[in-house]
Amino acid sequence: MSRAGAYTLTAVVVAATGLYAATDGLRALTAEAARRVQIQETRPAVPPFVVEGLQGRRHALRPDSNQVVMVEFIYTTCPTICQTAGGDFAALRDRAVDRGLPVRMLSVSFDPAADGLSELRDYADRHGADGDVWSVARLRPADLQDALRFFRVKAVPDGWGGYQHNAAVLLIDPDGLLVAAYDTGDFDRILAHVEQLS
Repeated sequence: MSRAGAYTLTAVVVAATGLYAATDGLRALTAEAARRVQIQETRPAVPPFVVEGLQGRRHALRPDSNQVVMVEFIYTTCPTICQTAGGDFAALRDRAVDRGLPVRMLSVSFDPAADGLSELRDYADRHGADGDVWSVARLRPADLQDALRFFRVKAVPDGWGGYQHNAAVLLIDPDGLLVAAYDTGDFDRILAHVEQLS
């Protein structure tokens, strides 16, 4: 083999190894897909993060009974993906209630400095979050960075007062394990997984 051929072969092997490592064994081509693969494989226990609800009452993010918790991360002034996700969450709530599934749903703001109780109430009213099955809450500032890191929420300031961020419905099983992440509109797969966990 010529020297040029050896260099080319070495470069191809290095690139293939890097691609394999970067795509989680060729299973995930995006950071979001990699997050989902890792969640399903590791099923980490959710730490005792505390959220503040619409009445200012604080409660644990983890399930406190034999329920599955569905979580989405939002900020209330988001003009795009959060509005779509809010509509999807409302439809998901309706389907879960129709099936009698034991769920608690939380839209959790990752911007507690801007999202006060009145902003949370407005978001809840706009999307029909009733406070019974579906609540809107914000993280305690003390838990914010650890929670975003744990759930792998990427929220990057966009320079206009908002954020570019990933979106998913995250499932926490009755034992408090983070078990899956789904696209917000993937209703059938989400509900089938909730039924399996119930």
